[in-house]
Amino acid sequence: MIGLEAARPDFLNGEYPQRADKRVEWLDKLSARFFAGLRRLGPTSAHSQSFVASVRDFDDELRKAFDRELRQRIAELRSALISRGPQDALVAESFAITREVCRRQLGMKHHDVQIAGGFAMVKGKIAEMETGEGKTITALLPACLAALSGVPVHVITVNDFLVARDANELKPVYDFMGLTVGTVTEGIDIEERRKAYRADVTYCSNKQLAFDYLKDTLVLGQESRAMHLKLEGLYSEMPRSERLTLRGLCFGIVDEADSVLIDEAKTPLVISRKGEAGAEAEIFRDAIRVARQLSADLHFRIEAQRSRLRLTESGEQEVVELTRDMNGIWSGPKRSRELITQALSALHLYHEGVNYLVVDDSVAIIDEYTGRVMADRSWEGGLHQMIEAKENCEISGRQETLARISYQRFFGRYLRLCGMTGTAKEISSELWSEYRLGVEKIRTHLPLKRSAQKDLCFARQADKWQVVLCNIITTKKTGRPVLVGTRTVEDSEKLSEILRKSGIDHRVLNARDDAQEAAVIAQAGQPARITVATNMAGRGTDIRLARGISELGGLHVLSTCFHESRRIDRQLFGRSGRQGDQGSHQTIVSLEDEIFIQYLSPVIRRMLGQLCSSGRCLPDWLLACARRFIQRRAEAHHARMRRDMMKLDENLNDMLAFSGRPD
Repeated sequence: MIGLEAARPDFLNGEYPQRADKRVEWLDKLSARFFAGLRRLGPTSAHSQSFVASVRDFDDELRKAFDRELRQRIAELRSALISRGPQDALVAESFAITREVCRRQLGMKHHDVQIAGGFAMVKGKIAEMETGEGKTITALLPACLAALSGVPVHVITVNDFLVARDANELKPVYDFMGLTVGTVTEGIDIEERRKAYRADVTYCSNKQLAFDYLKDTLVLGQESRAMHLKLEGLYSEMPRSERLTLRGLCFGIVDEADSVLIDEAKTPLVISRKGEAGAEAEIFRDAIRVARQLSADLHFRIEAQRSRLRLTESGEQEVVELTRDMNGIWSGPKRSRELITQALSALHLYHEGVNYLVVDDSVAIIDEYTGRVMADRSWEGGLHQMIEAKENCEISGRQETLARISYQRFFGRYLRLCGMTGTAKEISSELWSEYRLGVEKIRTHLPLKRSAQKDLCFARQADKWQVVLCNIITTKKTGRPVLVGTRTVEDSEKLSEILRKSGIDHRVLNARDDAQEAAVIAQAGQPARITVATNMAGRGTDIRLARGISELGGLHVLSTCFHESRRIDRQLFGRSGRQGDQGSHQTIVSLEDEIFIQYLSPVIRRMLGQLCSSGRCLPDWLLACARRFIQRRAEAHHARMRRDMMKLDENLNDMLAFSGRPD
């Protein structure tokens, strides 16, 4: 018996099903790594192979069935699933029928590895599937099973582009099976959202879904029990159950699960109300003006990993002198130091083209993991207003928090949660300790033919860009397409300028022009095509090769930096060599790259620089050691940030619960 029936609510009308918060204790975290290791060693393949064989047993009879007969069989299956629950035999039949419908409607038939991936998700796991293995249609299998069982399904992905694409591509399958499908994207009104969430299967991005949930918590307050909501409907003309957007958190399938559940989990989800800037606008401008007069090392120092800075004793004295004639809030020395420290952070830790863009006289935050602009997001505590003052933008009002929740608590409230991604093994222990999600590695349908070329590291960025240019020119002459990955918008534009001056035709894909993503990616596999992209090209998109390109060697992926997570490197390299195609990848970096500056001390960087001076490369073994060291430090740093944010979220929740306020 599959445990999916736990996600089916007894009453869909008037009930808001979700799991109660369960705090992760220290022993859970301590044992997580050990148990994650045991699960990776566990004999899961035999059970999956047996299940795959049972699904394939239905092939002959389903292929012979007419459409009318197949629809009748779907109706009988739905009745059996609702009355008897998702027993293994019924799950196998559901997978087999979905597979056959997909073949008829889309011309695609699920491979064995996709069936195994779907089965892993039904068991409540994260299926780790290589890029290009067809995760989109793999999600059809558990989604249709759950929907036929009467369970509302959310298929959650990382952006609106993928939401619309996946729902539109798969709609013929859902229609044939008598299931409704809805999409939730930016800009649709509340009634359209309600309609979408009332569909059997709803495609949505993690941010849209989580904010709609927070709005529901404001409506529900402290009371979400079905009986109270139903009683309210007897005496109220507009009961809360009529004002809710979602139908609760029943069954969630998370695409790109590592990005959604781990990378996004550093930032809390906050619903706020914008206030008036008023007199504060002048305070922020004064703080930036004063901070520009302070000197690095003498008045302030940037601390390890360049994530914080602090005033020196000399800096504190200088702040007192510079603000001596200023009145109001500046009369308090402690508050003056806090404002100037924040202004210095805006000036020296946050950079245009790296952390944010200035669009239409406003500051738009860039997601460091995807390279996309995060619409309607702002930094807390006045930092956003400091950056607006720095860029001479109109200063917005501070945000008054109405509701907030962490991703860990939000996704922990699903009655049933599963997901899929190409990169999960590095964070399997955290997935288990925070979400109780195991990871199951799914083999590839065809053997991988992707080759890794020697990584190169130079002392200076100028040398790195010159070698990158030569690499692109050499590969282009063979007729192979090249995808060049950069860490920031600034780097993508720098390389674009180098290519332009060399007369090399190319396309750039970054946060300044993300509306063209689909068109750029569609052409990236054409002969001799050069595409320069930030991390946004590494999520949820397939680069299809033109005829004959695989025989030439396939797509060549060239990374110009080490990312802070090994998973993002693997995501980028996974753009090549999909579905048995030829492909290759290489990384070319320099000791002047931001990640080396952040996570290696100046002394070590000088020593390494001496070993690769005069345009020479760092020895292979030493580069491998440096890469492992800095990426592990970076991953540990971000893991600490997620833990700290989760602890803060739990403490705030305790205080709100004591005061009687919701989340």
